[in-house]
Parts: sequence; C-alpha cells; structure tokens
Amino acid sequence: MPAEWEKHSAVWLVWPHDEITFPDGRIKKVEKIYVEIIKHLHESEDVELLVLNEKMKSNVTEMLARAGVDALKITLHITDYADVWIRDYGPTFIKNPETRELAWIKWQYNAYNNKFPQLIKDNEVFFALRKDIDKRMFEPGILMEGGAIEVNGQGTALTTEQCLLSRNPKLSKNEIEKLFKDYLGIKKIIWLKQGLPQDHTDGHMDELARFVSPNKILCAYEENQTDENFKILEANYQSLIKSTDNNNKPFEVVKLPVPHIIYDSNKPFEAEGKAPASYTNFYIGNEVVLASVFKDVNDQRALETLQSCFPNHKVIPIDCSDVIYGGGGVHCMTQQQPV
Repeated sequence: MPAEWEKHSAVWLVWPHDEITFPDGRIKKVEKIYVEIIKHLHESEDVELLVLNEKMKSNVTEMLARAGVDALKITLHITDYADVWIRDYGPTFIKNPETRELAWIKWQYNAYNNKFPQLIKDNEVFFALRKDIDKRMFEPGILMEGGAIEVNGQGTALTTEQCLLSRNPKLSKNEIEKLFKDYLGIKKIIWLKQGLPQDHTDGHMDELARFVSPNKILCAYEENQTDENFKILEANYQSLIKSTDNNNKPFEVVKLPVPHIIYDSNKPFEAEGKAPASYTNFYIGNEVVLASVFKDVNDQRALETLQSCFPNHKVIPIDCSDVIYGGGGVHCMTQQQPV
C-alpha cells in the first residue's frame, strides 16, 4: 500500500446530499466546501466524483463550472449511496512492487459496528462501480474502514486495538496482522490502544496520528491535563515515541494540537458535547495539503506545523466547522488513487 504522499493519478470524492448528516441548513455550506476542495485538487490530480442521479450531476457540473473548474479533469459517476465518507467504505488502492500494477481492496463496511443502519448500503457502492475502476479487486473479508489504518509506504502501519478488534471480535491481533501483510504488504503494525472517546468510528487513525514521511509522524496531542482527551492522546504519544519501524529505526514524533469544537443543539446522530475534530484529518495531494480547520484558536498553530512538514506543498485550510457535524473531515471525504 503506497503512502499518501506518493504520486496520485486521481482522488475520489462523494457529493453531499443528506441533511441528516449535515443538519440545520449546513448542506449548502458543505456543498461550497466540496467545490473548494475540488478546485484545489483538480489542478494536480483528476477527480472521480460520485453523484446520485442526472439532476445532481447537472447541478454539480454547473456549480463547478461557475467556480472555474476544468470539466476535463472531472469524471462524474452516477450511483446510489448514503453518505460522503468514501475513505471508510471506498477502495484502498495497492500496487504490486515488482510490476507496478494497480489493484484495490474492498473491505467490508457495516456503518461503524451497525451504529447507523441508514448507512449500511454504502457497503455496496463499489461493487456497483467495479467496472469504473477497471482494476483487480481483492476481498480480505474483514470489517474495516480505510480511516482505521495509516501507512508509511515502507511496510509499517498504524492502527488501534479499539477499532480493529471491535470490528472483528473473532480475529486475534496476529490474524489481523497476517491479513495486512498478505493484502497490503505490511511488515510491521504499531497498535495504539484507543481513539477519542467522542469518536463514533471507535478509534480511526486519521483522528490520531499520521505519517508525513517514512520516519516522521504527526500525533494529535492535548496539552490541557484536565481535558477528557489528555490521557488517551498522551498514551498514544508515548507509544509512538517508543516505537520503531520495520527496520527497527525510531520515529520522529511531532505533537499536533487539537481543536475544541462543541456541537450545538442541532448535533448529528445523537452525538453529544465535544465533536471528534482533529487536525490530523488532512489530505496529502500531489501539490497541496488540504488541512481541516475549525475556527479554533489552534488552527494557525496546526497550519504552521503542517507547512513545516510539507515544504514542497502548499498547505490550504479547509473550514470543516460545518463538515464536522457529519462526524469527519477532509481526509474522511477523500480517497487517493496512486499512479
């Protein structure tokens, strides 16, 4: 499995439509965010965009044209879907290290351990789109979302026990590791214990820690010791600074501050209190890094830290203060397809 910073041919996205996911009139605001994301990304990688029907296709095409998006860089796929979090139910692309042949993994998806039955149908989306990808597909058969793992492209992966073991209670860590080695070419897995307590994904890695190079990790960190997230994020940080890659080399681990977003009365899916927001939920494009920001006092520090890690990319803030009402950020909304 290539690292996210390796060259992409395309990025996959799903157009938003569900006012349950984005309540209280936020859907229009989120549509504008999608236009912004596509405009930034399509300049250096093609965009594969899912839409529900011909009417939506026409509306989206018009919105993108008004924004100056090059239609030749956009392919729209009409298909049925429930939600926008393509990172979790969409393809995970892999590459044969010898032939460079591209293929993809279809994980099983059950809407975060059946928390949201209305989203279960998203497990079928990419069975319907197999011809559109036109690559070999592999099915390991385990329940997993793409946001649950993070790789450095050199054989090391990060994940959490909370997520992978709760999804697959009949499998041991060793059995899951073997599947990752067989299907993703992973040689070593670093297991963190758990994720943010308010995160409905049960500990996705893209909310906790991300590789920014083969030996450098950005780690979400709470500085306030009285905050409910402090002990969890401190434990993750300590685990990472004590970890080594598959060549037994230690990582450089950089702390990334966390935002503090409180849902208002129109909270989604019975969520309460603090939103599962994190600056680690960024997308690494070919020329840009799209950074989730939240109108928070820590936004600027996070942007500066990201820019220091990506000197050859332009770091672009994407306001996710409305997007987070769906429970995710920019990384959850995107899925890279390597060259």
